[in-house]
Amino acid sequence: MTQTILGANGQIAIELARELRRSYTDDLRLVSRNPRKVDAADRVVSADLLDAEQTAKAVAGSEIVYFTAGLPANTHLWETQFPTMLRNALGAAEAAGAKFAYFDNTYMYPQDDRVQTESTPFAPVGRKGRVRADMATMVLDEIARRDIPALIARAPEFYGPGRTQGFTNSLVIDRIKAGKTPLVPVRADRARTLIWTPDASRALAALGNAPDAYGQTWHLPVDHSHPTYREFVHMAADTFGAPDRYTVIPKWALTAIGTVSPQVREIRELLPRYAHDNVFDASKFAERFPDFRITTYREGLGAIRAESADRPDPAGHR
Repeated sequence: MTQTILGANGQIAIELARELRRSYTDDLRLVSRNPRKVDAADRVVSADLLDAEQTAKAVAGSEIVYFTAGLPANTHLWETQFPTMLRNALGAAEAAGAKFAYFDNTYMYPQDDRVQTESTPFAPVGRKGRVRADMATMVLDEIARRDIPALIARAPEFYGPGRTQGFTNSLVIDRIKAGKTPLVPVRADRARTLIWTPDASRALAALGNAPDAYGQTWHLPVDHSHPTYREFVHMAADTFGAPDRYTVIPKWALTAIGTVSPQVREIRELLPRYAHDNVFDASKFAERFPDFRITTYREGLGAIRAESADRPDPAGHR
């Protein structure tokens, strides 16, 4: 069974490739502009997903296609490129007669206290949120037409090992590792839901290889303890043997920084969600896959600590 990952160089795709080869297939195809093998036996195909013909050629002969492509946090790129990439990928999967698994995020959800489930209505706050809502709707329309078997696998904010990108890694974990005080966006006393990136990839592989998972939206599995940032910083500090302290950056300060920092400006539309509890419910996945082992926050932080101990920092220290 040929399984193909589109957007094959990102953190989710790399872990997905490992899990697919470990548990599901010996015929794995990795596709991106500059693809790199994860395992020596992987097949790599260079293709620009903005080009429909290149995408179709890259997907031809596949039985399952995973869309894990990402773009930099640039609103213009998201608006001008992301929908085209997904449209080309869906068209390529349909031409190949392949199943399609779309890896999604929660940007389109309301940024308030309501518990997020697979039936939560879309209410995007900003332009990137509207792009993700449009893309998810594109896949939902494909599901409704039943031209190909398709599913949506949705994840909340990341935290994880390696080069995982996200607020929590960059503001909390990476700063603790560097001996700096963690920074907490907006509020420290609101419940948060984070997903361990290897869990997200393993769950995406499980869904892609479960025939009854298609035609549906799935929330990927998370540790349902939902710690506040205060509690998460405490766990991280305890794990790394660091001082249990943090600094809260208020919304007004982040908004002001965004006037001079393009990177901060690009994430300002997400700030309202940090003022509220963020509870992401993945009970549907847990019921379908009761034996799936979810990584707890303490286990995840311990794994990052162990990884850090084994890897020299840029200055050559351990």
